[in-house]
Amino acid sequence: MSTASTPSISGDISGQSVAVSRPTSLGGVLSVPGDKSISHRSMILNAIAQGDALVQGLSGGEDVISTMHCLQAMGVSIEPAGAAGSYTVKGRGSQLEEPSDILDAGNSGTSMRLLSGVLASQAFVSVITGDGSLRSRPMQRIVHPLKQMGAQILGRQNDTLAPLIVRGGSLQGIEYDLPMASAQVKSAIMLAALSADGDTVIHQPALSRDHTERMVTAMGGSIEENGLDLVIHPSKLKAVDITVPGDISSAAFWIVAGLCHPNARILVRGVGLNPSRTGIIDVLLEMGAGDGLKLVDERTEGGEPVADILVTSTDLHGVEIGGDMIPRMLDEVPILAVAACFATGDTVIRDAAELRVKETDRIDTTVTEMTRLGANIESWGDGMVIHGKSELNGAECQSHGDHRLAMSMAVAGLLGNGEVIVHGAADASVSYPEFWQHLELLVEDVR
Repeated sequence: MSTASTPSISGDISGQSVAVSRPTSLGGVLSVPGDKSISHRSMILNAIAQGDALVQGLSGGEDVISTMHCLQAMGVSIEPAGAAGSYTVKGRGSQLEEPSDILDAGNSGTSMRLLSGVLASQAFVSVITGDGSLRSRPMQRIVHPLKQMGAQILGRQNDTLAPLIVRGGSLQGIEYDLPMASAQVKSAIMLAALSADGDTVIHQPALSRDHTERMVTAMGGSIEENGLDLVIHPSKLKAVDITVPGDISSAAFWIVAGLCHPNARILVRGVGLNPSRTGIIDVLLEMGAGDGLKLVDERTEGGEPVADILVTSTDLHGVEIGGDMIPRMLDEVPILAVAACFATGDTVIRDAAELRVKETDRIDTTVTEMTRLGANIESWGDGMVIHGKSELNGAECQSHGDHRLAMSMAVAGLLGNGEVIVHGAADASVSYPEFWQHLELLVEDVR
């Protein structure tokens, strides 16, 4: 890290702690890691397709690497193909190999839930687990529908927690009412449904990210959409080459930094703008970011909308967020809480109880760490309220093992008064290994 006499970022990531303070300006051009959700699906769907595929721009985060290692343990060939983030995936069709050891999903709920949908269709026994955080996260939401389809699944605490033991094969299509809008649960069912006997109907209570539907369709799968209802017909997939767009969840940190810093101009290139993921953009525009947030060179790549995002300093005001908006921006709530501190008025977040079963209880941990910095913020059962124009000050913060919280606290350090020390800084590598290098790149007065 920088050793300047008045650094805006200092410390040793390998030592888990980094100190961040506000620079006089922020500016630069960067590309964020490939979209994590699309990266997972590009690996998984091409693995169970026929043929070979070139996947470019893959996220290098630990979550996606966990998915890759699990697939390789089931006989899928995934090899580097030239440029960083490029891999060749050799599909095995609908038949994977029985793994000789326990599958490790690491910290990734996406890996565990989506791969469980795949394992449910495989005629062998497998065990999938994860780290301590993932083993505490609810799995009944996928276990229940997969059991209805005919898979045998055992887990801790009455089949609600990992490790999960899965004996798959001989699935039947079902009609299922999703109890919550969840792309992970929906995708687990869809992946199993591709190999089921008969159609599967999923009734959604609200829209959630639709990367699985888009990719399955692009690979020749048959899915009918009727409003919030999905009908998945059993299908054989054909491998397709995929260029993964930049992850909007990663871009959100720089978008908020650029809007809220008093002297900023940041261009983030090639960000995916799937409508099911752009809740953070819509909320910031509602907060008055229109003068400081511009979409440049809007285009379509691999069936996904993409654009460069230019952000400059602007004034924000508080808003109330809830309902159908929450599934479209759930991962961005911690960084939105940072933005709300610099807005005029109150920002109210409701209907976000799902945050309590993420890598941490993100409602409590966000409120706890923001309070350390001096934010005027309160939590309740399914959300929080942030009273704007809080004076953020220096303090020592904990990541609580949560990559998004670590990065949100770093952005708070770029915007507030005094030095913010982020303990657990290395947790950012779960989704954004280059985060600290990119932060340093944007700090123009650090040389």
